[in-house]
Amino acid sequence: MLLGMGKGRSMSDAGDGGDRVLGIVAEILETEGYDAVQLREVARRARTSLSTIYKRYSTRDELILAALEAWMEKNRYAGVADLHRQTGESLYETHMRLLRTIFEPWEKHPAMLAAYFRVRSAPSGQRLLSRGLDAVTPAAMELLTDVDKEFLADLDSVLSNVVYGLLGRFATGEVEITDILPGLDRAVYWLTQGYEARQRI
Repeated sequence: MLLGMGKGRSMSDAGDGGDRVLGIVAEILETEGYDAVQLREVARRARTSLSTIYKRYSTRDELILAALEAWMEKNRYAGVADLHRQTGESLYETHMRLLRTIFEPWEKHPAMLAAYFRVRSAPSGQRLLSRGLDAVTPAAMELLTDVDKEFLADLDSVLSNVVYGLLGRFATGEVEITDILPGLDRAVYWLTQGYEARQRI
């Protein structure tokens, strides 16, 4: 899937002006928060007209979604493609290496995670999920190529719910951003222990 940018545009279609606009939106999200993203202010900071922004993005939400997609492509998924299964590595170790590669950028940018969760919970948020699957699935399939597919489907289902629950708790201030990976670590450990014990029988 190409990185969506509203009205069918991709990152390469946007040109430097589009990249600058998305960079400014990401900067506002990170320093001032989701509600601070206002189209007039974005246009002012980008030194472009409001009508130019509206030609690319039909709504404020579409603009924020595109900025998050661009940020995630650069930060969150950057190292995923380089992951390979290491000799002697357990399923737990392999899976946690993948999850750390995905989640450690969020720890450095908590405001972006809060914005991601807000967009992900909206109707257009399915696009963020699809983009994530497009980036992560090929690497996960290579890392876990010898693992039972039925177990992987169950593991994915359970972990998806755990992740969404932890993100929701983070978004409401119940847990710190640094609590997410340890929570995932415990879940992956206990889930994989049973599978690997069964494989040894």
